[in-house]
Parts: sequence; structure tokens; C-alpha cells
Amino acid sequence: MHSTLNVSAYSSLPCPPSLLFRNVASAASDRALAPMDRSGFGPRGARNRLRIAGFVCCSGSPGMWGPAATSIAQLAVAEINQRGGILGREIEFQVYDAGGPIEDVLDRAEQAIASDDVDLVMGMHTSAVRVALRNLITRSKIPYIYTPVYEGGERTPGVIAIGETPRWQNRPSIHWLAEAKRASRWYLIGSDYVWPWQSHRAVKCYIKETGGLVVGEEFVPVGEDDHAAQLERIRAAKPDVVLISLIGTDSVTFNRAFADAGLARTTLRYAVCVDETTLLGVGADKTENLFCASGYFPSVGARAGDDFRDRYRAMFGAFAPPVGSCGESAYEGFCLLEAAASRAGTLDTRPLLAAADNLVYRGPRGPVTVRSGHARMPMYLAEADGLDFRVIKAI
Repeated sequence: MHSTLNVSAYSSLPCPPSLLFRNVASAASDRALAPMDRSGFGPRGARNRLRIAGFVCCSGSPGMWGPAATSIAQLAVAEINQRGGILGREIEFQVYDAGGPIEDVLDRAEQAIASDDVDLVMGMHTSAVRVALRNLITRSKIPYIYTPVYEGGERTPGVIAIGETPRWQNRPSIHWLAEAKRASRWYLIGSDYVWPWQSHRAVKCYIKETGGLVVGEEFVPVGEDDHAAQLERIRAAKPDVVLISLIGTDSVTFNRAFADAGLARTTLRYAVCVDETTLLGVGADKTENLFCASGYFPSVGARAGDDFRDRYRAMFGAFAPPVGSCGESAYEGFCLLEAAASRAGTLDTRPLLAAADNLVYRGPRGPVTVRSGHARMPMYLAEADGLDFRVIKAI
């Protein structure tokens, strides 16, 4: 899936979200470029527009966040272009589906780099895709900004990862659950790929710090929606908390089944990647005793966050995809880019990446510090309250 989005410097709404993507009938047509006005384009870096490729999961289990991430990216691009672009260059934002088989995503990335003269890649997808793409992108001397929650430890030169990481997201949450809820027995369940694998390694250390015990752990194939066997093993293990690092719709079906099995009343859930989109899928009556930590919750009440949501609703209407941490991270990526470019005074790759180090930018999450390709931000622990989150405390 590939789409081209031209965002005018003077338009408030680039295009309806329903028109952003084109359905394609075959792998061959998937690799073909959408028609576009190519005026003003020369070799990469030598034209009057800044072409950004947004790799967004729009299919598969994490595809449920695609509409929100794409809409929020549109908002960021429109606002930047209304301010005159980045260093005078208007952004042209192109969306590529980062869902489905990794080989297909690699094909799309190769096409974008070889034929689309991409200046920068914005990644709003799983860590499995990031690991597959990072060498291809950075080998072409193209900056790669990766925005979602991830396992930490990304050190590839040219990659800037700004999402939440276990050290700052999960460690204080685990300590709080151990102290406030007297949780000592933990069951870990995650999707079977790199983010849960590496995150669980860190989580086990944090649980050990509290004197707790891991009574079970398993990894589930991405796309699995029958959780009966897993729930039986959880019930038999008698944990105080189930730590959930399932992705997208897999988390939705698991949490629904968890509640339907009667476990929500007696067993706490701490979900590492759950936001308001997930809660809509789970259902208001199935979110009892469900906790989450994130750098962004709409209910935090900070002025920057409130203003961001007001602008989003003004652009896309009351029935736009819900704003949650996973989709909002796309906006953070553009905030970082604008701040780094302003600091560097150029969009050349090397000075831009240098300017993005030891940088503080501001967005809906508040002040975010980027150092050595990683981000520190305000972090909050919250409990689900129907279809929303009630923030318990800053952590």
C-alpha cells in the first residue's frame, strides 16, 4: 500500500482520511508510484520540497493504530507547512504500509529510496520492521526517526528512536504495583517478536528488584486471537499481575477474553502498549484493573496536550480516530525534526543528526530530551476507567 499526500502550505485539511490510501490489486501495483506533480523536484536534497516517507502499520495486528497515526502526521505536516515549512521547504508526506510480511515492507522501502528521492523516513511501526529497515535506510544516508514505544537500545547511526523504553516506562510502574497493590507474582505474555523479547528481559530485572517472582512467561504468534490455552495457564499460575506486551488487535482480543474468563476481578493487568484505541476495542465493561504507563495520556490536562487535541478535532472532526499515545507519537517525530533542523540550519543529513543530539524539543508530551538517539520525557502511570485512562501519578 502506497499513497502520496501533498500538503499545501495554505490548506487546513489536506484531504479526507478516507482518501489517503489507495487499494491495490497486486504486488506489482503495490510497488508502482501513485501519480503526483513532480514539478520542483530534482535530486535528493536539491529541490524546494522536503519529501518524507511515513512507514505506518496500516494492516495486520498493529494496523488498528494506522488511521490515528496517519491523521496525526497529517496535522503535523499541515501546521509546519502553514509556518513556511522546514527551513523554507514545504513537506510532502508519503505513506507506505509497514504492516504485513517484512519482505513486502522492505520492497516498499527500496522503492521509496530508489525512485521517490526520499529525504527522511518517519517510522510509526513495530520494532521488527525497524530492525529490518534500519540498515537499508541509513546505508542510503537518510535520517530515520522512529516514534513508538520500543524495547530500547537502538544505537544504529542515523536512527533516532524517541518512544518510551522499559527503563523509564516499566521500572517505576512495577515498583508502584509492588508497593501500592502488593503485587509479587507476575505472569508475562507478549507477542513473539523483538520488542516483547527484549522488554521482558528488562522487566524480569525490575520484578526481581521488588522481591517479586515471575510465575510464567510466553510469547504468542502475532495475529493469534484464540487465547483459551493461555488463559488456562494464567489461571493455574495464580499471578497477582499479568504483564501484557501483546501488539494491537492481539491485545484487544486477549483483554476481552481475560475479562470474559472472570480473571479481571481478581488479577491485575499491566499493559505496556495500550491506549484509547485499544480500550475502544476491549470495551468499557472489560477494562477493570487494567493499568498502563505512557508518555502521553489525553487526560493529563497539560495545556500543550489540550491545544493539540483541539487542533486535531478541528481538522478531522468529532469522529476522527481517537488520540492515544501510539498515534500521538507521530506528532512527536515532526516536533523533533523541526527543532533539529532549526538548530542545524540545514537539512543535510550529518549536521541534522548532530543537531538532534542533546536536544530538548516541546510537543504535546511536554519537554522531551533527546540524547544519543534516545528520548526522555514526562511519564505517567494510569488506570483504565471505561474507555478512558485516569492518571494516577507521574513516574
